[in-house]
Amino acid sequence: MVFDNHRQFNCIKIYMRNFYINAPIVFFIFKRPEQTFQVFQAIREAKPTKLYVIADGSNNHKDAQKCYETRKIMDSIDWECTVMKNFSETNLGLRKRIVSGLDWVFAQEEIAIILEDDCLPDLSFFYYCQELLEKYKDDQRIGIISGDLFLKGLDNENSYYFSNFPHIWGWATWKRTWENYDSSIKDWPQFRNPDWLTEKTGSEYYARIWLNIFDRVHQQEIDTWDYQVAFMLWIQSQLSIVPNRNLVSNIGFGAESTHTKNASDRFSSIPAEKMVFPLIHPRLICRDLENDLLEARVIFGSSTTQSKNILIKLKSIFGNIFNV
Repeated sequence: MVFDNHRQFNCIKIYMRNFYINAPIVFFIFKRPEQTFQVFQAIREAKPTKLYVIADGSNNHKDAQKCYETRKIMDSIDWECTVMKNFSETNLGLRKRIVSGLDWVFAQEEIAIILEDDCLPDLSFFYYCQELLEKYKDDQRIGIISGDLFLKGLDNENSYYFSNFPHIWGWATWKRTWENYDSSIKDWPQFRNPDWLTEKTGSEYYARIWLNIFDRVHQQEIDTWDYQVAFMLWIQSQLSIVPNRNLVSNIGFGAESTHTKNASDRFSSIPAEKMVFPLIHPRLICRDLENDLLEARVIFGSSTTQSKNILIKLKSIFGNIFNV
């Protein structure tokens, strides 16, 4: 089904007249006021009724001013909204800040839409997430809702597909999912099986890569939180929802980023598109193996690619994307 831009925009306007963003939005910020302001403007356009803002503290005098300027942006909330702030006075670091922040949110909420300071969404992202949070709230087969897509020109009559790979450049989930999260992945030894990983990743080659990743996470050699999301979903046999078009643009690549420093990276600032409403739901809930394998080839290459380059790309796309 093909829609021109004008019709897409009208579809969103009609949808907005009938729905408010009642799902809580969680916004992670740190020390990048320019990117934070752009994402804040997108949130302001959506006018959520509840906003959780989570900030890490500075770890040096130079960063302190940037942290202050970033936090001041939150004083610009000019719509009717309940605002909850969790601002750390010390630098907690990547894993602890994200995990403690989401623990705090899901101690109070059943659902949440989650954005970072460098993930710039199209307005339709919020309505897409809210509708699917409601539709699949009691379906234990679904773990998270992703907002980004790395495949170009995806020919899919449905508005989204089901994947084994969680994308977290703009995502949404439920308390029931987050309750299974374990940053230490203490259960990894009992799942440490190449055959199991091959089934999850669709390839013996990528199974070996993920085995190495989970080994390092379990041994606390990687200070991150997001590889654990994949492990959480896989051991629960849960799927991720991926939209049929990219709804979130990552604007954080560059020198100011902790990990994604290459501003010319092909995944940097991929334009966000508008979702078409009403959503067309897949008839069956099952993994789209074809798209998963296609995405793996697009992002990670093939078995002829050097493992070092693959690990760098894995870190860039699936992990270490929060600059907090």
